[in-house]
Amino acid sequence: MRLFARFYRLLWGADVDPALRPVLVVQFAGSVAGSVAWVFMGIWAKVHLGASDRQLAVTFLVGALLAGLLSYGGGHLSDHVGRRPMILFGWGVQTAMLLAFVAVGDHLFEGLALAAVAPALGSIGRAADTALVADLVPPEKHEAGYASVRIAANLGVVFGPPIGGFLLLGDHWPDFFLGAALFSLAAAWIAWRYLPRTGAFAPESPPERGSWSVIRRDAAFLLFMASSVLASMTYVTYEVLMPISLTSSHGLEPSAWGFLVIANPILVTTLQLRLIRWTAGISATVKLAVAMPLMGLPLVLLNVSAAIPVVLFVIVVFVVGEMLWIPTSQSAVAAFSPKDLRGAYMGFFGSSWSVAWALTPFLGLQVRAVWGDSTMWACAAAISVLAGIAGALAVRGRREPERDPVASPAT
Repeated sequence: MRLFARFYRLLWGADVDPALRPVLVVQFAGSVAGSVAWVFMGIWAKVHLGASDRQLAVTFLVGALLAGLLSYGGGHLSDHVGRRPMILFGWGVQTAMLLAFVAVGDHLFEGLALAAVAPALGSIGRAADTALVADLVPPEKHEAGYASVRIAANLGVVFGPPIGGFLLLGDHWPDFFLGAALFSLAAAWIAWRYLPRTGAFAPESPPERGSWSVIRRDAAFLLFMASSVLASMTYVTYEVLMPISLTSSHGLEPSAWGFLVIANPILVTTLQLRLIRWTAGISATVKLAVAMPLMGLPLVLLNVSAAIPVVLFVIVVFVVGEMLWIPTSQSAVAAFSPKDLRGAYMGFFGSSWSVAWALTPFLGLQVRAVWGDSTMWACAAAISVLAGIAGALAVRGRREPERDPVASPAT
């Protein structure tokens, strides 16, 4: 127990708001369960089902678009029925979908349809997860709260893929999906057991107005959404296009990328909260203006050299930008959103990731095929700079949050 306490203090320190501790446990368990299953989905589709690259690309595109719609829908519903029910529903659906993969067997089109739908349905509780943090802690602690939750998520990513690899020993995919479903069920149980039903800073009553009518008139938030799409595209460039370029154009062994890429979750797990504390006195405007270019500009160094020390330097600088960007952005969305529409705002913001996952691989690979890697990195750098400018302008132009609407008596 003493060892666990030391480990906890090493990652989170001693000043994490007690209200967030159940969220940290659930986030860790959910991250383990999610990374067990979805990291291997493309391998399953290629190796087990025999899917072509085009079929797999369409599957990911459809899944990303569905996830974007359901992220907003789930956040909107969480404003009306509560965060906890939507989180539990998301984990319950994901468990059922993982069991459905066992029934699919080696049927190609049924399997690809399930691969598109399952993660999208699982994302229905994601906005409620994010909104719950703002429900539990005061506004001045939002940024540190989101940083704390992100540490738990990245710690789960450290454990999930090795567990998934262990389940795949012998290449028996039904056993893999059964094991993944058990981890998903465990995450659902932990959420049911520990997540609070409400928070001290949650809205007192459901909204009495449509979320979309408010969002579409919020010009500053829509500009912030555009910046988030561009920043997310920069992230997906690192996640998807960078390993493709390094292994196919520069001769890096895929196994070497496997060792390099874990620098990301390790750095986030150990430094995320410390970085947020060190930069606590810096405005969100400055952080976003700096963070997003930090993610994209280092990629152009790969035009000069793709030696492992250079790649590692690019990853480290990228992660610093990422650690500034994500908690600051989540805190900014919590500040943008009226209290009664917090879930819908978080869900709409979450859909920016889906747009980026849908667009970036397709557009990036097209640019690479026609003009080469150098142009692809230049485009990524330019996108990151635009993201920083748009994000900074949006935060500066943010309107004052609306007062909570007066609720009418329940009928």
